[in-house]
Amino acid sequence: MYAIPLGDGSAELRPLESWHAEELLRHFDRGREFIGRFIPFGRDATDTDSARALIQRYAAKRAADSGSLHGIWLDGELVGGVLFRTFDATAGTCEIGCWLEPAATGRGLITRAARVLVDWAIEERGIHRVEWMAAAGNTASLNVARRLGMRRDGVLRGAVHHDGVRHDEEIWSVLAPEWRGARDAHKKH
Repeated sequence: MYAIPLGDGSAELRPLESWHAEELLRHFDRGREFIGRFIPFGRDATDTDSARALIQRYAAKRAADSGSLHGIWLDGELVGGVLFRTFDATAGTCEIGCWLEPAATGRGLITRAARVLVDWAIEERGIHRVEWMAAAGNTASLNVARRLGMRRDGVLRGAVHHDGVRHDEEIWSVLAPEWRGARDAHKKH
């Protein structure tokens, strides 16, 4: 398959596949509380079979061209990932999401991995609008959207119910012409 270097020594973006189920479970066990502060992603992966089922749900989405799951490895260990939560090539839209365990934060891994996904979606698949959605209190995720050059489109007040609390959800996006313009300007410097 692929292994894309993320510019942090031995950091790589790779596909998450069924045979990674045990590794994914160990990763979730290390970071479950941290990851679950704002999103339920991985909460139901409590044993190898349920971790495999999560991976297989995204494999089915990939086969249907409606989403995909990608892991981030650092020094040979799975520490997080990025995903196309939704992907609609016909409409020209997709939504990117992410998760990361605490030990891997602060290295820019999510930003670099998300750049790979955004660039691929726009340049290879012709996506026009890439979205990023995050709870208003999830400053780390919102900062990634900013670093990707996304603009805040708005706030859905009280839209997400997570762990007994209602959260506002921010919607950010970047359009293909904006992405290309920012990338080209960056290359000139």
